Amino acid sequence: QVQLVESGGGLVQPGGSLRLSCLASGFTFSWYRMNWYRQAPGKERELVARIGSMSGMTDYADSVKGRFTISRDNAKKTVYLQMNSLKPEDTAVYYCNTVYSNRNYWGQGTQVTVSS
Repeated sequence: QVQLVESGGGLVQPGGSLRLSCLASGFTFSWYRMNWYRQAPGKERELVARIGSMSGMTDYADSVKGRFTISRDNAKKTVYLQMNSLKPEDTAVYYCNTVYSNRNYWGQGTQVTVSS
């Protein structure tokens, strides 16, 4: 079955960096667009970044453009989110997502906390 497992979250000071990883299994990874979402306390889940399947085209939320970079390694079945110049407002649980067979699949989430 489809599984998405995130890692790489943690506590970082403002201005710092983190790299999140999401290891996928149970489907042909290279065929599917992959997305990163986040959800802060009391807020709705929002799309942060997405990357196309074979084309590798990327798209970002305005709030993270120029600071975050999404990438993928199809051989490793892994999607990454490099987060630089982190701000306190980036604090959230970050989720990996894909749509497979018309169904949304989510990882368990990884907590990112930006605080001094």
